[in-house]
Amino acid sequence: MSYCKQEGKDRIIFVTKEDHEAPSNAELVEDDPNDPYEDHGLILPNGDINWNCPCLGGMASGPCGQQFKDAFSCFHYSKEEVKGSECVDYFRSMQECMQKYPELYPQEDDSESAPSGGAEAAPADSTSTDSASVSVPASEEAAAGTESPATS
Repeated sequence: MSYCKQEGKDRIIFVTKEDHEAPSNAELVEDDPNDPYEDHGLILPNGDINWNCPCLGGMASGPCGQQFKDAFSCFHYSKEEVKGSECVDYFRSMQECMQKYPELYPQEDDSESAPSGGAEAAPADSTSTDSASVSVPASEEAAAGTESPATS
């Protein structure tokens, strides 16, 4: 025997096995073909970023939303050979903002993250370019068995 009960704002519906065996008589509402945000994911058909995509997890809003949008837009539209290499300042600004709100943007567990300081603490001459120091910290290069040009 199916039944329904209300708990606060939630409506809980209990159904039986027999209810599931019967074909559904639910009427689906047709999607609005003119809705530019419907079922397009992160990138809209025109190439723009869909800031309403649930895949962003709300990062585009909140206290660091503008910094996130600036950094993500820079990376998305980057034409550099090393994609996003010109966006370091935007990502640094976003990171600094997020560090001001640790309750909203918790950091990774210390046991799984790189030692404090990471690539930022590495000597300036440990990598050949700024983009290399951002994308691949010297400690990861060593772990992968590769050497940076400055250490060879």
